[in-house]
Amino acid sequence: MREISIERFIPDTTSDIERGFAEVLASVAHVEQVSIDSNFFNDLGANSLVMAQFCARVRKREDLPSVSIKDVYQHPTIRSLVEALIDTTSTPASAEQSVSVERTEVVTRASTLSYVRTGVLQFLIYFTYACLVGFVLDWGYGWIAEGSGWGDIYLRSVFFGSALFVGICGFSIAAKWLLIGRWKSGEFPVWGLAYVRFWTVKVLIHANPMVFFVGTPLYVLYLRALGAHIGKGVTILSRTIPVCTDLLTIGANTIICKESSFLCYRAHAGRIQLGPVTVGRDVYVGEKTVLDINTSMGNGTQLGHASSLQSGQVVPDKQHWHGSPAQPTHLNYLRVAPANLSTLRCFTEGLVTLLMVCLVFMPLVIIGSYALFTLGPVLSRLLIPGVIRITGPMFYIDALILSLVVFFGIGILRLVFVFTVPRLLNRFIEPDKVYPLYGFHYALHRTITVMTNVKFFNRLFGDSSYILNYLRGLGYTLSDAEQTGANFGSELQHETPFLSSVGQGTMVCDGLSMMNADFSSTSFRVSRVSIGAHNFLGNNLAFPVGACTGDNVLIATKAMIPLDGKIREGVGLLGSPSFEIPRSVERDNHFAHLWKGDERRKRLAAKNRYNIRTMGVVLFIEWLQILLFTLFAFVAVNLDNVLGPVGVAADMTLSLVVSTAYYVLVERIMTGFRPLRPQFCSIYDLYYWWHERLWKVPDTYLNIFNGTPFKNVVWRLLGVRIGRRVFDDGCYLTERTLTIIGDDCTLNHGSKIQCHSLEDGAFKSDYTILSVSCTLGVGSFVHYGVTLGNEAILAADSFLMKGEEIPARAYWVGNPAKALTSYRVKKPVPATQQICGVKQPIAPLKVLPAQEERQNRLAKQPTAPLKLPPAQEERRNHLAKQPTVHLMEERRDRLAKQPTAPLKSSPAREELRPHHLTEHTELMPALRVAFQTPSQKRAGQQDHSDEQAALLEELEAPTEKMPVCRPDLWEADPEKTLSGGKTR
Repeated sequence: MREISIERFIPDTTSDIERGFAEVLASVAHVEQVSIDSNFFNDLGANSLVMAQFCARVRKREDLPSVSIKDVYQHPTIRSLVEALIDTTSTPASAEQSVSVERTEVVTRASTLSYVRTGVLQFLIYFTYACLVGFVLDWGYGWIAEGSGWGDIYLRSVFFGSALFVGICGFSIAAKWLLIGRWKSGEFPVWGLAYVRFWTVKVLIHANPMVFFVGTPLYVLYLRALGAHIGKGVTILSRTIPVCTDLLTIGANTIICKESSFLCYRAHAGRIQLGPVTVGRDVYVGEKTVLDINTSMGNGTQLGHASSLQSGQVVPDKQHWHGSPAQPTHLNYLRVAPANLSTLRCFTEGLVTLLMVCLVFMPLVIIGSYALFTLGPVLSRLLIPGVIRITGPMFYIDALILSLVVFFGIGILRLVFVFTVPRLLNRFIEPDKVYPLYGFHYALHRTITVMTNVKFFNRLFGDSSYILNYLRGLGYTLSDAEQTGANFGSELQHETPFLSSVGQGTMVCDGLSMMNADFSSTSFRVSRVSIGAHNFLGNNLAFPVGACTGDNVLIATKAMIPLDGKIREGVGLLGSPSFEIPRSVERDNHFAHLWKGDERRKRLAAKNRYNIRTMGVVLFIEWLQILLFTLFAFVAVNLDNVLGPVGVAADMTLSLVVSTAYYVLVERIMTGFRPLRPQFCSIYDLYYWWHERLWKVPDTYLNIFNGTPFKNVVWRLLGVRIGRRVFDDGCYLTERTLTIIGDDCTLNHGSKIQCHSLEDGAFKSDYTILSVSCTLGVGSFVHYGVTLGNEAILAADSFLMKGEEIPARAYWVGNPAKALTSYRVKKPVPATQQICGVKQPIAPLKVLPAQEERQNRLAKQPTAPLKLPPAQEERRNHLAKQPTVHLMEERRDRLAKQPTAPLKSSPAREELRPHHLTEHTELMPALRVAFQTPSQKRAGQQDHSDEQAALLEELEAPTEKMPVCRPDLWEADPEKTLSGGKTR
């Protein structure tokens, strides 16, 4: 990666740098000339995409210092930008520069054989686990069916449900200790046998029902059973489950908020790296944070929301940090007073939760399934052993009736339930009042949160005008909201809807989290969160209580909402920690005329009609999936009667394949089996309404394939141009056909590639390209129009803005991301060799013990001199006494005396020969000089331009029959062929 320090330019005049910046900016802004005092945004009308292209082109110029997008926003003129770059030589290092990667990284590329072998082993493990589940369910259902009366059936359901719950939890714990033992710091390549063991344990931990008990003492006990070192009084609210639990240490009285990531592993440059995460006592970890491996937080420390600790960062005791990467701050993020929380209360909470599961939830599910088949005369016929009715018409009629009742009946009842029950429960919780954890009010608050965050309804009503009515029904304060047709996206979450307010004309993208509740390790408090009018909120934001933002504010993707300073109005906020940018520029107001008067009302009405049809399509897709699931459930019952657990496992596998194929087919039909194209249009354009429909196709099924080769197969079926052996541990792609991923890329958990943006009603999309062996860190975000060079790395929780270009083998970190200058990458030793045109693994030469012993014995024996015959020995001694130059002259004279036969050629060939050349060797020196290759020029060879000119003057003009050789052919495309390879 090219990194040029500003120090090398300081002795020269700054006018050269200013002139270079002006030339680059004029080219990207498409203007004739640029003044060094012109504001990039106000005077030139440039936006973030234009300035990102400016930074990328500056980095390619050897005569100019590198510039980041943050430098551009903080110094919006060429004069101030150059002065700031010069001043940085005497200022302390920034947070990005404090993150260093000292060791040299090696990109590991697995072989195709190990890649395929890993996929086969993962499938066999899945099928074996499915057989085990089928055997347990088959035996349990038969045992419950033997009960006499509903009382006996309930007791049997309690016993079987409790045993099933404990068995599933205990199975993952036992598998971890048997397959792994204790996790230790280290690394191993992906797609190997060590990775298969790692993946097996990870999947069993993530599929454990204990994930539903996050925020309770039972979840902490579960992590301790897996080997985590967790102190007393720790509360964990994040559903991101750590995998390498032996490397996790959390001190007493620590609180970890929602959507915090502390996995204790990461995928990096083709390898799985394991490292410790240490959190001290009395620590606060905010929402939407990332703790990378080899990080540590001291006692009494705090990490603010939307922040991250990069690998190697350490927060000293009693310090407060925020940002990505984190840096010190004076803010206090722990804003709720502690409460008296006794050990008895924690024990009671865990016991009550466990009893509710064993006595209520598990029996309810089991008895409900039993009653569904026994009470319905139509369905009871399926339980008769040996009866297979799959080919009969009644089989499909029964499935059709059941799917309609289940989907629409339960859906309507659930919507009514969501609108009524949480309102009744909310009457018992007072705003701004501190309550202790693990009590009556805490249970009510958790119930309200779970009931009102329904992803299906958000996806159904989101990105349309009808989301406002749904949110009002939940309890949002939207009395002054202005209908835009796209007020909220499809992904929205909150702690409580009854304390959420949104102003008039505000637009919110996907990923907003309303932080209505403040937590400590012993208490919580709910408060109102208010978003001002005419705001625009980007993706993946955490909006806290007490945010210092007012009206007319643009908050960029992954930006940190400020909690200190003045109330921001009429500005934009970017980065973590956030800094001010222009609210909007002239270039982004291209569709402003569509937001006024009759034109807006006409287009909004048309969009509403289109959204109604889209909602109908979503309902039909979901119902058809329920119908398929019902059919497979009936098939499983019949196969269980005939084949037993193996039939159930086969049905589970087949249903997974068919469901995946169904959703892939639905999405490809919606796109017409054609790839998307880059667009720039208004949200009132017909294309955008059609594009919105693609976001509503369910894609949660993709998480099942995380970390397996099957994920790449699904991506290809969806239209992603993805290379070979890509490791995807949970990356999300919004626009599949606009994404290009090269071979051997590494995509971490929680990373996202979004090939579009929506700013103030303008929709923009473009391609995003990841070259060979790129790495996206945990929780990283890549925008549209981005290109990552070969072996480039984007660190954890980093935000790569639109239009950026990362050079090859570069390491970028931060929000917004910028280059890390202390990073180096070396190319790996190839693991394969070409044998007869086929790549074969390079295996070390094996030496047998007898051969090794003989080699050692021969090495110890003295080497005898080589004996030659007397005649050869005499000749060698004679030649050794003669000087080398004399022998060469003697040989040359002898060859010169020999007559040289003239070259014979045909008469036609003689006519083509130039008559002004008397010898064959006259043309070669001219060609060697005239066609000097660029590699020879770069190697620093002597300049032969004078000799070239002299030789060309001696040669007469070529005849018409002589082919003309052009010296500029090498300059057209140096050292390149059509296939992209080197010329020889």
